[in-house]
Amino acid sequence: MKYILGVLVENHPGVLSKVSGLFSRRGFNIYSLAVGMTEDPGISRITIVVEGDEYIVEQVAKQLNKLIDVIRVSNMDRESLTRELALIKVRATPKTRHEIIEIINIFRAQVVDIAKDHLTAEITGDSEKITALEDMLKGYGISEMVRTGAIAIDRGNKLLNQPE
Repeated sequence: MKYILGVLVENHPGVLSKVSGLFSRRGFNIYSLAVGMTEDPGISRITIVVEGDEYIVEQVAKQLNKLIDVIRVSNMDRESLTRELALIKVRATPKTRHEIIEIINIFRAQVVDIAKDHLTAEITGDSEKITALEDMLKGYGISEMVRTGAIAIDRGNKLLNQPE
């Protein structure tokens, strides 16, 4: 099962290395990792997706909380809003260009670049939606693709930056 951890950390050099090092030292695999500044420039937020059972995730959270630069760790529940971003460059001939654009529009993605033999789509959504678009475009020939990994935020009034 996949779990999403939201981690608030001090925005200092080397913090990400300490956090990811904790996973590798314990033999845990990170499925995806995304990092960015928060509304406070002194604090960064790390979203980590890990595979394992509840016990493993609980142990990882406890270990993360012991790191000096970690402010707070939260196991994001299934109700949280989770999104990924992907850019997909696909081969497009004059014959197939219209079909590809229709597929992209159905997924509520957008074309962000067009060249003679390629076009690039940008899509935001959950992992399954992005994978579904990728599967639809494979037949045309995906030349290049990049995905951000998940970011997540709790719904409603629950805030990671305030104690429960």
